[in-house]
Amino acid sequence: MAQRPSNLQLEQAFLSAWPALETHKDGGWVWRFANGYTKRANSAQSMDPGDEAEAGERLERFAEWARERGVPPTFRVTPLAGEKVITALNTAHWKPIEHSVVMAMPVGAAFTPKHSFRLFKATDPEWYEVQAAMSGYGGETVGALTDMLGRITAPVTGILVYDENGGAAAAALTNNNGGIGVYLNVVVRADLRGKGYGRSVMQAALNWSRDGGADWAAMQVVSDNVPALNLYRSLGFEEVYRYHYRRPE
Repeated sequence: MAQRPSNLQLEQAFLSAWPALETHKDGGWVWRFANGYTKRANSAQSMDPGDEAEAGERLERFAEWARERGVPPTFRVTPLAGEKVITALNTAHWKPIEHSVVMAMPVGAAFTPKHSFRLFKATDPEWYEVQAAMSGYGGETVGALTDMLGRITAPVTGILVYDENGGAAAAALTNNNGGIGVYLNVVVRADLRGKGYGRSVMQAALNWSRDGGADWAAMQVVSDNVPALNLYRSLGFEEVYRYHYRRPE
C-alpha cells in the first residue's frame, strides 16, 4: 500500500481539484477568489507553517484584496498555519466558523454500486445543471460553478446516480490529482436521503478513481454533518486532520 499523502500533499490536491478564478501567491500563502462560490475557493491559507513573517500585515492586505473583489475576507486554518499566523488572526479578532474534517482512505478493491449511474464530462450541462438544482444553487452561483469547472486541468468526471424511475437521485464531482482522488459537490436529492443513493454515488466515484490509478482518496466534510461522516467512515475513510475558517468579527 502506498504511504498516506502528507498534509501538504492533501492540501495541494484540494487546491488543484477546485481551481479558483483568480489566485495570488504571497510567499507560502495562497489567496483565492471565485466570485463567492464556496469558502474554499474564496479564502487565503498557508501552505508552509514556517512562513509566519509579518502575519498581521499580510492578513490586512489579504482582507483588503478580498473586499475589493466583493467577498468577505476568509482565512482557512489548517495544520499548515503557523503559530504566529494563528496569533495574528486572534489579535485581529477573526472568529472561527465552519469546522470541518479532512478524511482519507487507501483505494482498494472495486465496489458494486446498488443503483445505476452515469459518468459525464464535468462541463456537461446534463450533469452540472442537475447537481446545481439538487444543491439549490441560484443563477449567479451556477455561473461561477461553470467557470470553475472549465478550469480544472486534472482528470475529472461528474457522476449522476438514478432512482428506480430513472430520475437523478445523487451527484458527485471527482478528479485525480497526483494519485489522490478528491470528491466534491456530493449531494443527494432531498426526498431520497437515507436510502443508499449517497453510498452508490461515492462507490461509483471511488471506482473511477481506482480505474484512473489513484492510490488514495480524500475529501473534506463539515464536522457537524453526522450522516455524511458516518457514510464515509463506513466506506473506509478515516479522519486525518481538522480545519476551520476565520472571518473578521
